[in-house]
Amino acid sequence: MQRIEFQKALYALQQEILKMGGLVEENIARSIDALAKQDLDLADKVFEVEEAIDRLEMQVEETCLRLIATQQPVAEDLRKISAAFKIITDLERMGDYSVDIAKVAKRIGKEPLIKPLIDLPRMALLAQKMVKNALDAYVSEDQELAASVGQADDEVDSLHNQVFRELLVLMMENPRTITQATYLLFVSRSLERIADHATNISERVIYLVSGQRIDLNV
Repeated sequence: MQRIEFQKALYALQQEILKMGGLVEENIARSIDALAKQDLDLADKVFEVEEAIDRLEMQVEETCLRLIATQQPVAEDLRKISAAFKIITDLERMGDYSVDIAKVAKRIGKEPLIKPLIDLPRMALLAQKMVKNALDAYVSEDQELAASVGQADDEVDSLHNQVFRELLVLMMENPRTITQATYLLFVSRSLERIADHATNISERVIYLVSGQRIDLNV
C-alpha cells in the first residue's frame, strides 16, 4: 500500500511540474507578443504570471523534500525526485527570461520598431515547442522525444546568429538604432537561453531513463 501511495505522490508531482511548464510556455508567448504588438498591458501580465510560476516552484520543491523525508525512496525513485528538483529550476529560469523580454517591451514602449519582428517570434515558437516536448518526454520517459529537443535547439541557435548579424548591420548603417537593436539582441539571447534550459530538461530525461549523461548541445 505504501508503494501505491508513493506512486500516486509521484504522479501528483509530475502534474504540478506540467502545470508550471504550461505557465512558462504561455509566458514565453505572452512576452514576445507584448514586444511585437507593443502591448504594455500584456507585458504587465507576464510579471503577474511569473509570480504564479515562482509559487509553483516552491510547492514542487516542498513536495520533493516531503517525499524524501517521509517515503525513503529507493535509488530509482530518488533519481526521479532529483530530476524534478532540477527541472523546476530550469523552468524557473525560463520564466525569468520571459520577464526579461517583457521588460524590454516596456522599455521600447510605443517607439517605432527598427525592423519587422520575424525571426524573434519564430524563435519563441520553437522555444515553446521545446519546453512542451521536453516535459512530455519527462512524463512519458521518451528518450527519442527528448533527443529531438536538442535538434530544435540547433534551429534556435541558427536563428539567434541570424538576428545578431542583421541587427549588427543595422547598428553599423544607422547609429540611431543602436539602443533598440541592443534591446532586441538581448531578447534573442533570452530566447536562446530558454531553448538551452529546455535542452537541459531533455538531457535529464535521458539520464533518468537510461542512466547515461548525454550532451545534446554538442
